Amino acid sequence: MIALDFNLNFLTRDLSLYLENHVKVAFFGSGVGLSLVLGFSAAYVCYYLSSVAKKPQLVTGGEKFCHFLKEHCPVVSETYYPTFWCWEGRIQTLIRPFITAKPWVEYRNEFIKTADGGQISLDWFDNDDSVYYPDTASRPTILLLPGLTGTSRESYILHMIQQSAALGYRCVVLNNRGVSGERLLTPRTYCAANTEDLETVIDHIQSTHSAAPLLAAGVSMGGGMILANYLCQKGRETSLRAAAVFSAGWDVFESTASLEKPLNRFLFNSYLTSCLQASVNRHRQILEKLFDIDHVMKAKTIREFDERFTSIMFGYATNKEYYKAASPCHKLKSVQIPVLCLNAADDVFSPGHAFPVEAAKQNPNVALLLTSHGGHIGFLEGIWPRRSTYMDRVFKQFMQTVIEQGSELENL
Repeated sequence: MIALDFNLNFLTRDLSLYLENHVKVAFFGSGVGLSLVLGFSAAYVCYYLSSVAKKPQLVTGGEKFCHFLKEHCPVVSETYYPTFWCWEGRIQTLIRPFITAKPWVEYRNEFIKTADGGQISLDWFDNDDSVYYPDTASRPTILLLPGLTGTSRESYILHMIQQSAALGYRCVVLNNRGVSGERLLTPRTYCAANTEDLETVIDHIQSTHSAAPLLAAGVSMGGGMILANYLCQKGRETSLRAAAVFSAGWDVFESTASLEKPLNRFLFNSYLTSCLQASVNRHRQILEKLFDIDHVMKAKTIREFDERFTSIMFGYATNKEYYKAASPCHKLKSVQIPVLCLNAADDVFSPGHAFPVEAAKQNPNVALLLTSHGGHIGFLEGIWPRRSTYMDRVFKQFMQTVIEQGSELENL
């Protein structure tokens, strides 16, 4: 309380000096306006510090994993201070793509073939200038999976690569079929419930760099859910040493219901639906052999798009059947490697009441890191949050800790 009083006195003193020296208006000159501004500012600071800035909740089923994270990843125990002028979830979600910087990353592109005759585009950041891991054979590799319509050029992916580069790691980005400019060779794209392409990529990386530790990070309704479902399906039968999942939708039924609320539909749902439709339309020539593309293009929501396209493509009898298969919350008990999952309670894509808290408490390999604010892939912090986010810090600390201290996580 003493510290809080000191901070408030410091803030109001500086604000008063600024207004006196720079704002020459009769309103403030009267003293009434200045008092109102100072009072409002003090009240806002009190509200922010008491109700907005909070420590995240760490939920895990094992004391060993919990202790490991608290000891080696201090970010999980620190108070998260969202950017004070845009802490609300929707605002963070909307602003993040525009305000965060996009570091320059030079990729090496590779196409790999799939069992059905298709192709997957991989973007490699080899980090051949790595000081900490000059031997390319043993250089740790981080597999990154972007969001629903995202590619290797998303700002959050570029930030993860920047963080990894500083640690000396190699990165590879899995671009889902048809989203990064490549041609579809077969009438198939991707969905959250199908992990075949991810399995193909992991096997390819492992065969190429068999001596290097391999970790993965998935983001949002695309990469985050695909990675989570993969971990649930494979158990210990995976080459991944550990994984991180950011802003995943745990229950697709709850996610779509949230996105169909009027404001969320206006801000997010319609736009994402149009992005999905644009991706389909780019490959109309090959897709229209099996699908009614004109009907798909008339979809108004993500649910309608999935009913008319995604669920049909992957052979589900109904869209409900697809959504059940795509929801990781029902299978979390099967995860058998360490996985850290970051979500914000004000994420409209993944509402807080649908977080698999009880399932996480039953699995010593799973840790949920839950913040009160941060939105969807937002997690902005600092006065002008261009360089780094809270999510970036979680990613960097967890990846570094697993690679350097991973032996402590054996036999969770």
